[in-house]
Amino acid sequence: MSGSAAELCTTKADIAYLRVKELILSGTLAPGSVIAQARLARDIGISTTPLREALRRLKSEGLVELDAHRDARVAPLSAEEARDLLELRRSLDPLAVSLAAERRTRADIAAMRAAHEGLAPLPGDPAGERFAAHRAFHAALFAASHNDLLVQSLDGLWDKSDRYRRLALASGRDQRDRDRTAAEHESLLEYVIAGDADAAAAVMREHVDTSLGAQAARRLHRAAASPAGQERDGVRPGS
Repeated sequence: MSGSAAELCTTKADIAYLRVKELILSGTLAPGSVIAQARLARDIGISTTPLREALRRLKSEGLVELDAHRDARVAPLSAEEARDLLELRRSLDPLAVSLAAERRTRADIAAMRAAHEGLAPLPGDPAGERFAAHRAFHAALFAASHNDLLVQSLDGLWDKSDRYRRLALASGRDQRDRDRTAAEHESLLEYVIAGDADAAAAVMREHVDTSLGAQAARRLHRAAASPAGQERDGVRPGS
C-alpha cells in the first residue's frame, strides 16, 4: 500500500479494503478463489469484523462475491464484464482525450510529459510499478479533460480492467504489439498537446480496440464455450 493511500485510511475497514483490493487487482487473490477470511484478517492485522465490512464494499464494486453462509470468494472473470468494460472504454476514453486536447493547460502538459517519460509497454509479468506507470500516463491524459465525473468513471473502469489486462499478459505479447502500444502512447501525447481533438480520439479508439482488455475479452469469449478454458481462466460458468 502506498503512503498516500495509507494516509487516507481512517478505519481498520478502510485499511482492509485497500489491502484486499490490491491483492485482487494484482492477481495475488486469483479470480474465483475462496477468501480465507480468518487467515487474511490475521495477515492484515485486524479482526474479521472490519474485514467483512471491506468485503461488502468490494462486493458493491463487483470484485467479491458473498453468500448467505458468509463465505467469500474473488469474483470470477466474466466474458460479459470484459465486453461491457470494452464497450464503455470505446466511448469514454476517446471522449476524455478529445476534451483534453481542447482544455489542457500548461500544468497538464507538464504532467503528461512527466508521466510519459520512461513509460514502456507492459511485459508478460509486470511488476506493480510498471502497472502504476501505465495507469499514471492515462490518468494524466484523462485529468486534462477537466471533467471530474468522466475522470471518476474512468478511474473505476481502470480498476476493473486491471484483472483482464493481467489475463491477456499471461498469454504473452510479441514485439510488434509492444511497438504499436508505444507508438500509440507517443501519438496520444503529441495530439493532445497539439490540441488536435479529432486525431487524439481516433488514436485512442484504436488503442482501446487493440488493448489488453480487448484481447482478454476475445480470449474469454472463446473460453466461455470450453469447460477447460473456463476452469483455467477463472471464468464464470455459462458466461
